[in-house]
Amino acid sequence: MTEDNLKNLLQKADRTAGPPEPVSMKLSDIRRRANHRRILYFKVPVAAAAIILIAIGIRIVSIKTQPPDQQEKIASLEAQIKQLQVSTDAAVSLIHEVLEAEQRQNRLNELEVQLASIPDPLEEVQKQVDKTAFILIYQADRMYLELNQTESAVETYKRVIQLFPENQWAKVARERLAQIKENQSGKTDLKGDSKWKLQNV
Repeated sequence: MTEDNLKNLLQKADRTAGPPEPVSMKLSDIRRRANHRRILYFKVPVAAAAIILIAIGIRIVSIKTQPPDQQEKIASLEAQIKQLQVSTDAAVSLIHEVLEAEQRQNRLNELEVQLASIPDPLEEVQKQVDKTAFILIYQADRMYLELNQTESAVETYKRVIQLFPENQWAKVARERLAQIKENQSGKTDLKGDSKWKLQNV
């Protein structure tokens, strides 16, 4: 189907449907609806409040016209109601305090969980120290075994011992220095030592 055919079909459909019907919206209808909503939202609650006030007024008048015995009973009931209100307020206050304490405890628990998930910075620093010491040992091993730079290797081993005296790699550096010293005195050949190569790897 070509574009012209589609255009013709659409024009034919428009002619068949005819013009759209005008929307008639009168301002008076809108005002009437707004007034109706205003009545529902404002006048009904005001009327209900007025009815309650009238009922309270009638009740007060009937209480004053009752005999003294009934007035005493009413007064004792009012006192009981006040006591109940005081105890209810105290209970509600206690419930609020308990709920607030529980919310604080829950928040503390959440914070403790979040804190536990944070890695220990000292451990992270120790990992970085170990990594740095290892890299220095690795470089010194390469200088000695592959590049024949014995003096540079010895200086690097000494630097590891100086910078990280308590680290496991400082112990390795001490062993390497002792082995290099033995090698220089002609006792051993470190380059063929399988232990040296394994530690280097």
